[in-house]
Amino acid sequence: MKLTLRNCLKEARVQGRAVGHFNISNIETFHAIYNTARKLNVPVIIGVSEGERDFFGVYEAAAIIKAARERDNFPIFLNADHTYSFDRVKQAIDAGYDAVIIDAAKLSFEDNVKLTSQCVEYAKSKKPFFGEKVLIEAELGYIGTSSKILDVIPEGVGLDPASLTSAADAKRFIDQTGVDLFAPSVGNVHGLIRGGNPALNIGRIGEISAAVKTPLVLHGASGISSADLSAAVDAGISIVHYNTELRVAFRDALKKSLAENPDEVAPYKITVGTIEAVSKVVEEKLRIMNRM
Repeated sequence: MKLTLRNCLKEARVQGRAVGHFNISNIETFHAIYNTARKLNVPVIIGVSEGERDFFGVYEAAAIIKAARERDNFPIFLNADHTYSFDRVKQAIDAGYDAVIIDAAKLSFEDNVKLTSQCVEYAKSKKPFFGEKVLIEAELGYIGTSSKILDVIPEGVGLDPASLTSAADAKRFIDQTGVDLFAPSVGNVHGLIRGGNPALNIGRIGEISAAVKTPLVLHGASGISSADLSAAVDAGISIVHYNTELRVAFRDALKKSLAENPDEVAPYKITVGTIEAVSKVVEEKLRIMNRM
């Protein structure tokens, strides 16, 4: 099978699995994710949001993923996570990303369709590293924007069934835009909520999955229970996003290293423990979504 993200997603759904998506903003987190995926021999998606791309480098991230994939012939892919304008979507597509998320969830349905359609049309003319059209993902239903620890659920995030993405709206949106990947609001929230994240609406995931053929993406998976993660994959989720839990693991390991080695000044020695800490989180999640 050709080494493409689309093919990996098709294979995962046939086998009842999901592909893990983990964000990076430094090389240590990249190594933690990639080494763990190779250890388990499962596909993985590296995500970089607008802020993470600005820090890491739009083209630098693309070069690292391309080099790893070509060197090892391994299914590692790059996604431009949460992108808020056509210009930034175009930049990521031109840089050779495998997928780009246009996040217009705060706009009206009509404006979301318009902006998403513009991105889909542009992507049709571009090919990434392995000759496949860049996949465009869109969101319908607001779940917040912060990958950090929060005291309360962000304003505007709805959790009651009436405020979640409906199967009818999902189908209408996908039909009108031709989007390749679709991220609904199903009780998920970006970030870690102190006191615990809310439970997912597994029934709503199943309804949307039954109504559309487009692969579904679960954002804001940090903080959800293992049981919810497993049930979400069973219900039809194809990609699962993690960021905040990785950031917390990195921070805690770094604090521990600095406390235990106050005189160390070599960055690669100070941060070596962060790779192991992030790897533990990544392995736990990948094992659940890959039924290991």
